[in-house]
Amino acid sequence: MATVMDVAAYILAKEAPMSAMKLQKLCYFAYGYHLAWEDRQLFPERFEAWANGPVVYELYDLHRGRFSLDRGDVVGDPTALDDDERESVKVVLENFRTYSAHELSAMTHQPGPWLDARTRAGVADLQRSNEELRDEEIADFFGALVGRED
Repeated sequence: MATVMDVAAYILAKEAPMSAMKLQKLCYFAYGYHLAWEDRQLFPERFEAWANGPVVYELYDLHRGRFSLDRGDVVGDPTALDDDERESVKVVLENFRTYSAHELSAMTHQPGPWLDARTRAGVADLQRSNEELRDEEIADFFGALVGRED
């Protein structure tokens, strides 16, 4: 299984430069769609329900304080993705590359896994939270988007 660093490095290899926020959101959409399509995680790291949408802390910790990221800025192995993982990320990039970081963030704020985690944490808008998004909620949400029957 790939890591979030491998997926982020793959995305940057294909689409750099981009903002750190956009990279986080593309990782989220890739994770969600992969979970729906393949019924397995894209990477083991967990998303947390931060104020600006889902964030993987380990990736954030790497790019903390940086706005823009380029190829090679994330130490990961893009070749570590298997064929299905690569295909999931590729389809997400084809469909979401034109959206800005703020548009992608707004998409994550709709009813779904991020909002469910924020509600569980009992936090208001813009309050900090490290509540984790649950895979079953992510799978249900993205599964409904792709019309998957459970």
